[in-house]
Amino acid sequence: MQNRWAELLRADRPKIGMWIASGNAYSAEICAGAGLDWLMLDLEHVPNDIRSTLAQLQTLAAYPVEVLVRPASGDPVAIKQLLDIGVTNLIVPMVESADDARALVAATRYPPIGIRGVGSALARASRWNRISDYLPTADESITLTVQVESTEGLDCLEEILAVDGIDAVFIGPADLAASMGYLGKPESPEVVEVIEKAIFVIASSGKAAGVNAFNETIARRYMSAGAGFVLVGADVTVLARGSEALARRYSADPDQTA
Repeated sequence: MQNRWAELLRADRPKIGMWIASGNAYSAEICAGAGLDWLMLDLEHVPNDIRSTLAQLQTLAAYPVEVLVRPASGDPVAIKQLLDIGVTNLIVPMVESADDARALVAATRYPPIGIRGVGSALARASRWNRISDYLPTADESITLTVQVESTEGLDCLEEILAVDGIDAVFIGPADLAASMGYLGKPESPEVVEVIEKAIFVIASSGKAAGVNAFNETIARRYMSAGAGFVLVGADVTVLARGSEALARRYSADPDQTA
């Protein structure tokens, strides 16, 4: 089975993505038709579970957009469940060492290479064993992106990049900023400079570098530094800021304040 996201990661142009944090298939479908390259379904910071994630995957399958899914942690049981419902592109948070990265590779591979439980007869991923060669091809059909988002992780970045089976490294600015003493200030010049250097190291290793930046100026700086895939917004923030702008526009209308 071919993985289109793996092919896109090798493309030169930056891939523009959006966070889906609303936890429902309706919002995901609206964003799927927007013309973005990829969407990230999140289970770390939003009210998603395995069933709501499945519903979104089923909806998004009809659209030409790539989908990454972020579990709440690197728990191999949670990863197994996501793979079995058909997730093919994982992005896993809080990776701080090469040992963490190797454990995640093992969680996404069947024995004897890894530790993923074999339950393909029950799984949507294999179409309930209707894909006759699912088991021997599954390992190669999955991409694994690890999220480095602390000073400890950056100190181990080169060792993490050397782990076989890691396709990309995504820098998390919010947590990285906090670990650097800039809580709530991911756009501080000191943080941006560190991220740019990390992106250069990742891209120079031959692996794809990712990051999120909702500020367009900073997002374009990261692309210039070599970021190959960037989250530039989220469904919930688009709705929050848009509704606030709508309210301000009408509350400032003199016809409404007489």
